[in-house]
Amino acid sequence: MHDLHLRLITWVGCLFLFLTTAHSAPLNQPLVTLHQPVPGGVAVIEITPKLAKGTTPDIRFLHKRVLMTRDSAGRSFAIVGIPLSTKPGMHNITVATGTTKNSLSFEVRDKVYREQRITLKSNKHVHLSDEDLARYKREATLQDNAYQQFSQGHPSNLILDRPVDAPLSSPFGTKRYFNGEARAPHSGLDFAAPTGTPIKAPAAGTVILTGDFFFNGKTVFVDHGQGMISMFCHLSVIGVTEGQKLERGQVLGKVGATGRVTGAHLHWNVSLNDARVDPAIFIGLFSP
Repeated sequence: MHDLHLRLITWVGCLFLFLTTAHSAPLNQPLVTLHQPVPGGVAVIEITPKLAKGTTPDIRFLHKRVLMTRDSAGRSFAIVGIPLSTKPGMHNITVATGTTKNSLSFEVRDKVYREQRITLKSNKHVHLSDEDLARYKREATLQDNAYQQFSQGHPSNLILDRPVDAPLSSPFGTKRYFNGEARAPHSGLDFAAPTGTPIKAPAAGTVILTGDFFFNGKTVFVDHGQGMISMFCHLSVIGVTEGQKLERGQVLGKVGATGRVTGAHLHWNVSLNDARVDPAIFIGLFSP
């Protein structure tokens, strides 16, 4: 009995250490699974002092609005997306309510991402012509604007559904080299699904952008609420239109091999406060 008591004390102590110093009590299980404070991860930070019921503060990280949720006990939490470029160490969010503003700190831990070398049949998507570069810049502006949207509705669910039932083929954060040349790290999660596989919305939302883009091919952006944005690309078919409301699980398109790809797959991005974060966190597949 004495040993069991010690094990229980150790378990509780570890749970507290797992949370950031801003937390005053253990989180419920769904929020604990989201708390992965690494570059490209998510920090779950309790808002203190406790907010009055109905209060909607302006929470920001790196000057970007942050999603807020509440648990069954009435506590409020910031769900903070951490950009891949963030340095490990202590960081702060600001919480403004009326004329009051305070700062809450949290620690970002280090994480090492793997490398991937990809050979493309053509250098068209490596060395861009002037025409292709101009097209890319126009499309990048559209997509950046989509990622920066912040609607007021709360996401229908923070633990997301898989958009396709298929094995993972390329993880988030991988440092990529195309035909031997370094490019931006992998900003999403790839699923090895064949062409034509239906893609389902991982949470309810509104379609805010569709298009056939130079790098991403046929693409759909869905706004789930409060800066949580999903992006699905390389589709063969886009099955929705801009402004359309989607239910959780509704089909939005089909897997394909459009844009810069070596074969058919689904690339899925999740963005919080305009930071691309690891989608594996939201489907229970994150590896520290």
